[in-house]
Amino acid sequence: MNEILAAALGAVILASAAFFFLGRRVGRTAEVKRLAASKSTAEETAKRIVTESEREAENLRKSAVVAGKEELIRLREKFESEVRGRREEVEREERRITERENVLDRKSDVLEQRDRELGRRASEFGRREKTVVQREEELATLIAEERRRLEQMAGMSAQDAKAELVRRMEEEAQADAANRVREIRETARRNAEREAKKIVALAIQRIAAEHTAESTVSAVSLPNDEMKGRIIGREGRNIRAFELATGVDVIIDDTPDTVVVSCFDPIRREIARLALEKLVSDGRIHPGRIEEVVNKSRKEVDAQILEIGEQAAYETGIHGLHPELVKLVGRMHWRTSYGQNILQHSKEVAWLAGIMAGELGLDVILAKRGALLHDIGKVLTHEHEGTHVQLGVEVATKYGENPLVVNCIAAHHDDVPHESEVSVLVQAADAISGSRPGARREAFETYVKRLEGLERIASSYKGVDKVYAIQAGREVRVIVMPDDIDDIRMTTMSEEIARRIETELQYPGQIKVVLIRETRAVDFAR
Repeated sequence: MNEILAAALGAVILASAAFFFLGRRVGRTAEVKRLAASKSTAEETAKRIVTESEREAENLRKSAVVAGKEELIRLREKFESEVRGRREEVEREERRITERENVLDRKSDVLEQRDRELGRRASEFGRREKTVVQREEELATLIAEERRRLEQMAGMSAQDAKAELVRRMEEEAQADAANRVREIRETARRNAEREAKKIVALAIQRIAAEHTAESTVSAVSLPNDEMKGRIIGREGRNIRAFELATGVDVIIDDTPDTVVVSCFDPIRREIARLALEKLVSDGRIHPGRIEEVVNKSRKEVDAQILEIGEQAAYETGIHGLHPELVKLVGRMHWRTSYGQNILQHSKEVAWLAGIMAGELGLDVILAKRGALLHDIGKVLTHEHEGTHVQLGVEVATKYGENPLVVNCIAAHHDDVPHESEVSVLVQAADAISGSRPGARREAFETYVKRLEGLERIASSYKGVDKVYAIQAGREVRVIVMPDDIDDIRMTTMSEEIARRIETELQYPGQIKVVLIRETRAVDFAR
C-alpha cells in the first residue's frame, strides 16, 4: 500500500515537473511573440512619427519662406513709399526755392528802380536846397532891412520890443489862465454843490430827531418838605450814606418839594436819582436800606444801558456788535457834547451817512456802523487818558471792528488820512448833525474867540480894507482895496484865508469866505 502511494506520489511529482517546464516554455514562447509584436508596432509608430515630422517640417519651411517673402514685399513697399515722399518733398522745396528766387529777382528789380528814383530825387533836392539857401539869404537880408526900418520908425531896439512883447504875452496868459481856472472852479463848484446839496437835503429830510439838553443835575420831586429831613437823617447820617454809596452830591435847599442830585458822571447821577425816588416812594430811609436800593438801582441802570444800546443798534440796522460795544453805545444816552445828546447825535449821523452812502452806491451798513461808533470814545474820556478819538480807535480795535470802521472813528476830525469814501461820508454827516441850528450850544467865550480869530486871519493880508464876521461866525466877508488887489489875486487870497482858518481855528460845520472888490469912479460937475 505504501509502495503504491509512494509510486503515485512520485508520478505526481514527475507530472508536476513536466507540466512546470512545459508551461514555462510555452510562457517564454508567448513572451517572445509579444515582444516581437511590440517591437513591430514601435517601429511602425516611429516611422509614422518621422514621416509626420518631416511633413510638418516641410510645411513650416514653406510657411517661413512665404512669410519672409511677404515681409520683404512689405518692407520694399514701405521703402518705396518713403522714397516717393522724400522725392515729393524735395520737389516741393525746389519749387519753393524757385519761387523765392523769382520773388528776390522781382524785389531786386524794384530796389534798383527805387535806387534810380532816389538818385533822381536826391539830385532834385540838391537843386532845391541850393534854391532855398539862396531864398533864405534873400529873406534874411529883407528881414534885416525891415528890422532897421522898424527900429528907426518905433525908436526901440529889437531886444526892447521883444521884452515888451513877452511881458504883454505873459500878462495875457496869466489873465487867461486865471479866468480859465476860475471858470473851471466855478463849474466844478456849481456841479458839486448841486449834487451834494441834493444828497444832503434828501438825507436830512428823511430823518427827524429831537434833542434835549442834558445838564449836570437831576431833580427829584418829594411828596412834602418833611421828606427832606428824613433824607438828611439824624446828624446827617442818611445823606452821608447816600452820597458815599452813589458818589453824587445831594443838594437840599429852600426849593419846595424838590431835591437836586448833582454829579458830572451821568451814569452815577441816574443811579442816584432812581435810588432816591425808590427810597422816597418806600419811605424807609436808613443806611442799610440805602445801600440795598442803590445796588438794585445800579443793576437796573446796567440793564437799561444794554437795552438802550441794543435798541440803537436795531434802529440803525446794525448787527453783530460786540456786547461791550453795545454797552458803550447805551452809555452814550447819558452823555452830551455842547448840549447835544451823543446817542441821538450818533444815530442821526448813522442815518445821514447811510442815506448818502445809498445815494452814492457805497456800503450802507459799513457807513452806518462807522457813524454810530464815531464818538464811542466820549463815554470813556472821564475814565481813561487820551482824546475821544484815540479811545474810540483803541476800543473798536480791541473788539475786532472792521479796519474801515476804525478809520471812520480815527479820521472824522482829520487826525489821520481817510482810507475810504465811507470815512468821508461819516465826517460829512457828523458836520451836518453838529452844525445845524439848535443842535449844539456854544460857550460865549469860545464864540467870541472864534469871531476874533476870523477877523485876525483875514486882516493880516496886505490890501484888506475891512473884515466882517457874520451869520454867527459861519461867514466872513473881506472887503479889499481895488487898487492893491486885482481879480486874479482875489481868487488865490480867498483860498489862502480858507486854508488858514482850517488849520488855525476849531469850529463846527463850515465857514464861508467871501472877498468883495469894488471899483468907483468919481468926478464933479462944476
